[in-house]
Amino acid sequence: MSKHDPLFSPILIVGCVIILVSFAVRASFGVFQIPISEEFGWLRTEFSLAIAIQNLAWGIGQPIFGAIAEKIGDRKAIFMGSIIYALGLVLTAMSSTPLAHQMYAWLVGFGIAGTGFGVILAVVGRTSSDENRSMALAIATAAGSAGQVFGAPLAEWMLTLMSWQLVFVWFAVGVLALILLLPIIRSPELASKQELEESLGVVFEKTIRDPSFTLIFLGFFSCGYQLAFVTAHFPALVTEMCGPIQTGSVFHAVGITTTSALGAVAISLIGLANIAGTIAAGWAGKYYRKKYLLAGIYTARTIVAALFFLFPITPLSVVLFSIAMGSLWLATVPLTSGLIAHIYGLRYMGTLYGIVFLSHQIGSFVGVWLGGQLYDSYGDYTVVWWVGVAVGAFSAIVHLPIREAPLDWSLRARA
Repeated sequence: MSKHDPLFSPILIVGCVIILVSFAVRASFGVFQIPISEEFGWLRTEFSLAIAIQNLAWGIGQPIFGAIAEKIGDRKAIFMGSIIYALGLVLTAMSSTPLAHQMYAWLVGFGIAGTGFGVILAVVGRTSSDENRSMALAIATAAGSAGQVFGAPLAEWMLTLMSWQLVFVWFAVGVLALILLLPIIRSPELASKQELEESLGVVFEKTIRDPSFTLIFLGFFSCGYQLAFVTAHFPALVTEMCGPIQTGSVFHAVGITTTSALGAVAISLIGLANIAGTIAAGWAGKYYRKKYLLAGIYTARTIVAALFFLFPITPLSVVLFSIAMGSLWLATVPLTSGLIAHIYGLRYMGTLYGIVFLSHQIGSFVGVWLGGQLYDSYGDYTVVWWVGVAVGAFSAIVHLPIREAPLDWSLRARA
């Protein structure tokens, strides 16, 4: 592609819509934690485990759907993901036991994998010019944040009109509607199945032996831990640990009268701030070394999270934290996916990013599950929060030794 190709192609626009809807549903799950737990009398751990399993299934499914997209086509992979996602939501709505929620979480997680970053970013990356790729990946990633802006408040509003079960069914309808957009997805022609299988094996073997790939894999763990913990537990944390919202305050003036409503709005603010933060990261990735940008983002996250718990938690501090963390939220995704494309090439970007994303989702599983487990043990989120601060600092360090240069495959083959 020419470097003069337009940035906003039909594929980028459709990809943004798919990610927006997929992430709007996913980002709303934290809003359901208290209503579902209270209806059935579950411990916080039970619902947390279901969301943790969902995140783990998403991580396991990501390289699988990446490989499916590269073998049989992106549209077929997204179609499969939409069907599985909707089925998981409907079955979850019909379940009333922790075990059932946890079982169907596998379907929801695989559905997110088929309609999320791994498949869509690979399509966008392959169909963008070198000049536009970093920004296009950032825009597609920011669409996930746009979904987060609307997802949690939409779920909170719908819960005032109907049961959580009906909300899940309507969400399933929205996910199925994504199928109507698939004819617009037309990615570059794939290689033959035989060529794909042979070359993918070689690329995979060389890649996993590269120390830089291992560092990228390890560094993405804390991103998943922090994002999933906040998405799943932050609304409940704000509800229970934030100071009261004073009558006559600016929060009352804009209709936020309870800490529960503030918790939902906090998730929305994170998503809103991240639209700007992610696009800024995509712009910076075009001019600066991605590994240093990633190290800086993880360092900033560590500082912001530490400061939030070192001071009293108030409505104002919740808003300030949400904006600050939101500006750093998914900013790692275009940089990490762009780093993989830069070092290992575009041909198998979906599969390789999917493997790295598995680390992200292992972190997600740990963050969500540990949040519920330690909450039940200690009665609040303090311990698990400081664990998140520590893993963020770890990720800042491990990105520094990465060798940010295209891998010389011919040289590797002779070694």
